Order: sequence, then C-alpha cells, then structure tokens
Amino acid sequence: MNDYTDRILSIAPIIARKSLFLFGPRQTGKTSYIQNQLKEQIAFSWNLLDGRLRLQLEANPSLLREEIEANGITNSVVFIDEIQKCPQLLDEIHTLIEERSIRFLLIGSSIRKLRREGVDMLGGRALQRNFHPFVYQEVKNATNGIVFSLERLFERGMIPSLYYSQDIEEDLGAYVNIYLTEEIAAEGLVRNLPGFARFLQVAAHTNTQLVNYANIASDAHIPAQTVKLWYQILIDTLIGYEVPPFTATKKRKAIGTSKFYLFDIGVVRALRNLSAPDEASTEFGEFFEHFICMELKAWIDYTTPGRQLTYWRATAGQEVDFLVDTELAIEVKAARTISDKHLKGLRALREENLVKRYIVVCREERPRIHDGIEILPWRYFLDQLWGNVE
Repeated sequence: MNDYTDRILSIAPIIARKSLFLFGPRQTGKTSYIQNQLKEQIAFSWNLLDGRLRLQLEANPSLLREEIEANGITNSVVFIDEIQKCPQLLDEIHTLIEERSIRFLLIGSSIRKLRREGVDMLGGRALQRNFHPFVYQEVKNATNGIVFSLERLFERGMIPSLYYSQDIEEDLGAYVNIYLTEEIAAEGLVRNLPGFARFLQVAAHTNTQLVNYANIASDAHIPAQTVKLWYQILIDTLIGYEVPPFTATKKRKAIGTSKFYLFDIGVVRALRNLSAPDEASTEFGEFFEHFICMELKAWIDYTTPGRQLTYWRATAGQEVDFLVDTELAIEVKAARTISDKHLKGLRALREENLVKRYIVVCREERPRIHDGIEILPWRYFLDQLWGNVE
C-alpha cells in the first residue's frame, strides 16, 4: 500500500516556535508523517540511517553547521531523522538554536542513548512528544479499502506497515525477530540476545499484568536485576510502558506495583505465537483492555502530555483498569451486556469521592447510565475521546 493515511498528531504549532524531539518505535510512521504533513515547513533535512553520512558526522559533527551555513539557513526548521544514531550532534544543535534561531525537528526510536549522552543539555530549548502506531480515529473509516474491526486489530495490531500487510504472519514475525531482538542488540543495548528473546516472550505473556521481577526472572532464566534493566530498555526504546498504580485511596489500601503494556497488540500476539483470539478466548478480553490502554496513552501523549494514566487495585481485590488523573475512572469489559458484577471496582473506588466520572467501556450497542456509572460502547467512547482532536 502506497497511499498515506493522515495522522492525528499536530506538532506544526510547536515547531513554528520551538525545537522538538519526536520519539516512537520503528515503523510507526514518524518519517512518513513528517514527509506528508510537514514537508512544506522543512528547510533542510538529514537521515542518519545513511551510513556514509553518519560516519562523516562521527568524525566531524561540525559538518552540520557547515552545511547549514553554506545553505544560508536561519530562522527555519531543520529535520534530522534517527537522531539517536549520532548523539554527538546535540552540541552543534544547541549552538545553532542559539545562534541562528533554527528550530530542530529531531526524530528517534530510542531515548536511551540520548538521555545518556546529552538530551538534557538542550534544557528547555526542545520539547518532547511520543509517536504511536495508528489510533482508532485515524483508521475508523475505511482507509485504503480496509474497514476497521476488533478482529483485524487483534490479528495485526496498529503498526501501519503491518495493519496494511498482505502477508501479516510473515511480516509480523519479521518485525519481532529483526527489530525487537537484532536491532536492539545492534544498538549495543543488550549482549545476551537469546536471554533477551526469552525475556521478551515472558514479558508478552505477562502483558497487562502486575510486574513481578522475581517470577519473570525465573521464567526467563535470567537474574532479576537484568529483568529490571531490560524492562527499562523496553521503556527507553518505546516498545512498552508502565501504568503506575493510583494510591490516593484511604478507605481501601491500594497495591503499589505497576502494570506493563507492550506498545502494540500485534507484537504481543507474535511474541506469544498465538492465532488471532476469538470471542470465547481469555485473550480476547485482555486484548480489548490493551486496545483501550493504547488509545488512552496515545490520546494523553497527543493532547495533554502532562496527564497521568494509572490503574487502581485495592489489596482486598477491587480493581479499576485505568484512571486519567482524577478526571476519569475507566473499567474495560469485552462483555456485550454489562451487569452489576462488572461495576464492583468502580463502585468501590467511587466511595473514595476522588474521581469525577466513572465509565465502563464495553461492547454494548448503545450508551446508557446505570447507578451514576456511564456504560459506553467502545466506538462511542473513542469518538468522544478523540472528538475534539483535529
């Protein structure tokens, strides 16, 4: 498929006034997004996947300044793709921001090297945004002849190249095997590749669950400290993210352990070597929860990055899947009919009088309110969530 699908993220207002780091996993469409939606604003660009250019820059980072001066570029936007490949450029970038009023649009698939080697030195001169796979709002209508459905989502995930793949099993397997193992090893982040591959499989099997380092270490046959380090690598390379606990409740003590979600459902399915789940399977409900989590995470990152996505679980067992600050408490149920048994966690949390709205996202056909709790079909909920985002 060559047809481009418009993305909902809007960074044009930011780069009109300030430099920006845009981070996201590989093949999520960062470069295509810049080329299709921001190309008119770019005065100069480099792609650091070009090995020859990268070697020249490693030997002489000032080449950036020299080319910009030769082209007479000032008070413009400069686009550099794969910035994590050459962190030493940040010194030159810092200077050019100061001296020539240039705004840099810096794209990368890993925060780890930059954090270690100097991203903070731009202190305040560049904002950061995260880029995600497709979100519902981008593909809810037929795109490239494809109609969105939960079945398609659970089979393919939302990475653009895989969402439109003509051979999903082969392409998804290649993505997992080449990117999630070999490329991370090539970046020098992991040396024990077989151990890391085992860890990824265990992380996929515990996706959406509380992180238990000791159990995961035992299952993957690696030390617990290594498990902690490798989870941090997944976070730094945008392959996954933690959902921390909401612990402000007083009447019921909350569990203090984070949950972990990989960034894409298709990747989880491939790592588990599963077929696409049907409605009768336990994975269907889990994937449905993961889908809503991905949408909430992207919505926060794209609209109000200061907000926090959490979950709540009391030591007595009551649980609410997601909270957005204290604005929304969201329980996700794949059921087609919601009954009182599905509302126990929300009712327990409501007793604390901390959150404004209580919502069940489900597969019922029409929205309704029961006992003050909003019961919303998932499409309706997502339309409301993304409705004011242009």
